[in-house]
Amino acid sequence: MSTSSELASGQLGGRAMRRVVYSEEQIAERVAEMAQEITAHFGPDDELLVLGLLKGSFIFLADLVRRIDRPLHLDFLVASSYGSDTVSSGDLQLLYDPGASLEGRSVVIVEDIVDSGHTLQRLFPLMRAREPRSLDVCTLLHKRLVSLDPEVRWVGFDAPREFLVGYGLDHAEDFRHLPFIASL
Repeated sequence: MSTSSELASGQLGGRAMRRVVYSEEQIAERVAEMAQEITAHFGPDDELLVLGLLKGSFIFLADLVRRIDRPLHLDFLVASSYGSDTVSSGDLQLLYDPGASLEGRSVVIVEDIVDSGHTLQRLFPLMRAREPRSLDVCTLLHKRLVSLDPEVRWVGFDAPREFLVGYGLDHAEDFRHLPFIASL
């Protein structure tokens, strides 16, 4: 764990941190609001399936689903387009496909950040082919670099065009554990 002096000096494990972009408190407040919005959006007949895109969304996903006040099922997708770079390669690798059936269900894909949009653009046709009742996206961060179809329904924060880490977001698997979001 990073020490208080490291965080105060702008260092994370010896790497320079530009700034804290979203504090732990800001994130918690916005996640609670998003969960209320999702709860209100779905009716009693909707069979809700939340699909978390791993690894980046896992902390956000856990906090979000605990706040959604309705029955839901949960499954995961593992897709990668970054590797150890700070820029998406655009080449999506689907490493784990959900075991849950999407047919006739209201599906919410939970993403940590929409950056280039490559991951979602590649996932939408795969998910639509499974005939969900509805397909929506919830993301904690959106850089607004791309227009998607469908558009992201729930956005936590409009993100700056910086490389962000913390609260599940990583750089080469580092920094996921931070309770806030910072820029490197």
